[in-house]
Amino acid sequence: MSQAEKPSIIFVHGLWADGSCWSEVIPALKAEGFNVISVQNPLTSLQDDVAAVKRALDRAGGPAILVGHSWGGFVITAAGTDDRVKGLVYVAALGPDTGESVVSAAAKFEPTPVFKHIAVVDGYIWLNRDALPHFAGDLSEQQQDLIHATQGPANAAMIETGLPGEPAWKTKPSWYVVARQDQTITPAQERFTSQRMGATTVEVDASHVPMLSHPDVVIGLIKKAAEASAK
Repeated sequence: MSQAEKPSIIFVHGLWADGSCWSEVIPALKAEGFNVISVQNPLTSLQDDVAAVKRALDRAGGPAILVGHSWGGFVITAAGTDDRVKGLVYVAALGPDTGESVVSAAAKFEPTPVFKHIAVVDGYIWLNRDALPHFAGDLSEQQQDLIHATQGPANAAMIETGLPGEPAWKTKPSWYVVARQDQTITPAQERFTSQRMGATTVEVDASHVPMLSHPDVVIGLIKKAAEASAK
């Protein structure tokens, strides 16, 4: 794939995170000549997060692959209908259908441990420190401490928000990383989501943050998506 054929890679983080959660995958993609943008979601509403992705697409100025982690998958499902988006990569992510919310999609599966370790303060959800072994159990304590310290609080109303329109995965090719040890979104939900969208799927023995614990797997799938978009 020539430099001119390479799409931009736009990363979209989830709840309790910021754009730096992609720090283990960005350098390798930059080294291969990809234009990379990591969105800073405000986590105030789905509409606000989609607007942040649209600004990143404007900045990219050409075709792009959207890569979403966790809640970021919900965001790219809404934002990915944009004509500039050539493919979607989901990393242990949500991929709702029309009208589905985080809550309604999860209700079909067993509850996960991480939600026993959250706090809601002034309408925003925070991860308590004792949630981190469930959220990122395959990272060191130091890495878990960093996630806890830098987390972005999420507006609690977002998890009740249904996808307002057609999901992008119905018209755009999709790829999916299933995290087999995930205790935030169950692996069963991830498999259901990837199968429903007909995504090209890989599985990895990872917690909810495979882009940090198994970056090579995530990088490999993003490159496959980029190569497919150039054909």
